[in-house]
Amino acid sequence: MDFTLTEEQREFQQLLRSFVDREIIPVAREWEQTGRYPTEIVKGMADMGLFGVTVPESYGGLDLDPVSFALVFEEISRGWMGIAGILGSHSLACRMIAMHGTEEQKQAYLPALATGERRTGIGLTEPDAGTDLQGIRTTARRDGDHYVVNGTKIWITNARYADPLPVLVKTDPQASPAHKGMSILLIDAVLPGFTVTKDIPKLGYKGTESCEILLDDVRVPADRLLGGVEGIGLKQALSALEWGRVNIAARSVGIAQRAHEEALGYARQRKAFGKHIAEFQAIQLKLATIATQVQAARLMAYWSADAVRQGRADAQTGMAKIFCSEVALEAAIDAMKIHGGYGYSTEFEVERLYRDAILMSIGEGTNDVLRTVVAKALVRGEVTV
Repeated sequence: MDFTLTEEQREFQQLLRSFVDREIIPVAREWEQTGRYPTEIVKGMADMGLFGVTVPESYGGLDLDPVSFALVFEEISRGWMGIAGILGSHSLACRMIAMHGTEEQKQAYLPALATGERRTGIGLTEPDAGTDLQGIRTTARRDGDHYVVNGTKIWITNARYADPLPVLVKTDPQASPAHKGMSILLIDAVLPGFTVTKDIPKLGYKGTESCEILLDDVRVPADRLLGGVEGIGLKQALSALEWGRVNIAARSVGIAQRAHEEALGYARQRKAFGKHIAEFQAIQLKLATIATQVQAARLMAYWSADAVRQGRADAQTGMAKIFCSEVALEAAIDAMKIHGGYGYSTEFEVERLYRDAILMSIGEGTNDVLRTVVAKALVRGEVTV
């Protein structure tokens, strides 16, 4: 039983870590607090080829294995989780196009998406439909060689930069069950009627935009129907969200790792009652708990990523996302406690880690919903523990 990374993966991890230490950590707190868009960091990620992590090599991408994919999001989130969001939705959309797109769609989009020349995201969530995607209201009516799209999408990452944005729509609103009438259209943000109506103010997850989009009679060429077939859009989206749960689990590990580093570093240098607080047993217990949980979460994240490599892994990725996201929040809170009053100050990193960690239990399916996914897989015998 081998729990170690391959030599290639270790070298890749070190490359990512050096980039984060050099380009992200020194500016993250200031840029997050001022709302500055991380243009230079985005360029650096593009130069490293990270926008092509899920793009096949034949279209110019890195085509990373799932564990290496997880390393990307763990290491970047150790520096600034919001930056990982810029890559996250983009990578999932690229995978959808690579898996389900027509050859013409792959040729048209993937090479430029791999370099970062084009960016993308995923348009799934709506004001009244998040977890229940079959409840979306956005429609796409066929009109000759176009679809006419109307609806609203919310919480869309990379909304202003999406070129194209895969959008989940109902091509047959009367279909029963609803998923048989759902499709994905590749919509360019520059089309008339495509409007970013607002940026959603957030507690954390800053550095990347989260927007509401209005689609008002947007005419989309029919050849932008993902895969060229109607009625399989939900299946196409869910195939990407499996990698999305690996993404969130890995981001959570990155947050937890940084919480461990900050807590340990502070405990070693902070003095009280004439000695470093790292010598106090109460602090040692917290440090040991954080470190143990981080290591367990990391193994869970890599395990779920390897399960994806072997095939469909809804239960495994669900378990990892649940566990890792809860570890991230616990680690952030304990790190704040170790910092005492300073942990509540925006002059220290840990308060941002806390704000970012909360989202991890919500994104890519809430933890309670994923618990039902895991339970159903157990009952059906699809996974055993």
